[in-house]
Amino acid sequence: MRRIEPRLQRKLLAWLLGPLLLLLALDTATAYFVSLRFANLAYDRALHEIAREIVLHAKPGEGRPRMELSDAAANVLLTDAQDRLYYRVDATDGTLLGGDAELPAPGVLRGRIEPRFRDVELHGEEVRLVSARMPIKTTPGAPEVHVQVAETLHKRTRLAWEMVVSTVLPQLLLIVMATAVVWFGVSRGLQPLQRLRDALANRSHLDLSAIDTHDVPGEVRPLVDEVNELMGRLGTTFDFQNRFVADAAHQLKTPVSGLKAQIELALRETDPERVKHSLAQLYISADRLSRLVRQLLSLARNEPNALDKVQLQPLDLNAFALEVSMDWVPHAIKRSIDLGFEGTDDEPLVIDADRDRLRELINNLIDNAIRYSQPGGRVTVRTGRSADQQVRLAISDDGPSIPVAERQRIFERFHRLLGNQEDGSGLGLAIVSEIATLHGAEITLEEDVDGVGNTFSVFFHSRED
Repeated sequence: MRRIEPRLQRKLLAWLLGPLLLLLALDTATAYFVSLRFANLAYDRALHEIAREIVLHAKPGEGRPRMELSDAAANVLLTDAQDRLYYRVDATDGTLLGGDAELPAPGVLRGRIEPRFRDVELHGEEVRLVSARMPIKTTPGAPEVHVQVAETLHKRTRLAWEMVVSTVLPQLLLIVMATAVVWFGVSRGLQPLQRLRDALANRSHLDLSAIDTHDVPGEVRPLVDEVNELMGRLGTTFDFQNRFVADAAHQLKTPVSGLKAQIELALRETDPERVKHSLAQLYISADRLSRLVRQLLSLARNEPNALDKVQLQPLDLNAFALEVSMDWVPHAIKRSIDLGFEGTDDEPLVIDADRDRLRELINNLIDNAIRYSQPGGRVTVRTGRSADQQVRLAISDDGPSIPVAERQRIFERFHRLLGNQEDGSGLGLAIVSEIATLHGAEITLEEDVDGVGNTFSVFFHSRED
């Protein structure tokens, strides 16, 4: 079964008209009972007058009165076009003098009884009953009788409903008119949303510009603002993706072309030694290509807008930097580089960091230092605290000093120093900068303390215990 789609227009009409209809129902019930009360007041007087007329047909007799009501007189008094009437007359001692014995017997009467009206059941239907004690003559000392007259409720109910209809019908007409006005008003009021829907439906999937909020209702404006903000974030993400694809295509084009050229050269060679040399060159090129792909993926993963968010956990930078540095010892020995570590022994340097990303940051800095240091040079990894008690990670090398004018651009993607013959993609320091940003850290570059080479320093906020 298809689920009914919730619509704002229906909900508004339900909340506006629902209470009105409920009030109309309560008003109808109240009006019916009030109208029935007034109908009873009007017809009770006539019922009391019939009781008076019946008493006029009671005559004094020996010991007790007697009834002399002929059939013709009874037909005149008790005939009604809409209702049936019944009567009963009893002596003061409870003796039935005339009328319908099914009416409730009054019993022995003592004292004067004022006319009393009530609803009872007679012959299987509801009737209105008047009960009163009256003298049979107006002369003082005349004997009294107890007279009861009952009447069915048809004309009373009909009068009550006529009064209800005359009261409620105008209200119902007003509600119908209000429904039409509200429907029209809500439809007109929701037209800006309809135009907004049409504008979005006609948009290209490539159009992420902000939605025009000129004619948007104030209640919907926060939602539209959030959508605009989402589109802005999507635009930034798509720009990043497009830039990444363009950069990747540009950077991969050259090594792939080199690989193809070397493969073609190897295919033409017949000398086993030359083929072996070509395969060695192919391996070197493939290794460079693999490193470039890893760096591109790392750059994408560490983009501030990337979906893979950083997971910060407490970590001792001193012990962790030593662990990562030890992994580079074989590579440093291979390059004849003196790789050293200077840490703190008196206290742990606890920071909030993503372990994998921090390892990547240190790896790139050490790799960069070893790569650009001359054989026999020195690379030192240091941990400690700065003057303002920030946790500091520093990597010093003996490579060519980077000019002051280039120290800001060195962290840009694919930026390489002119005249540098060392192989590289220009992505390592960009990755370091992105990871530092994700950790809320600051990275600086200055000359080494001995005036030879460079020192990259990363300042982390110390974790509050």
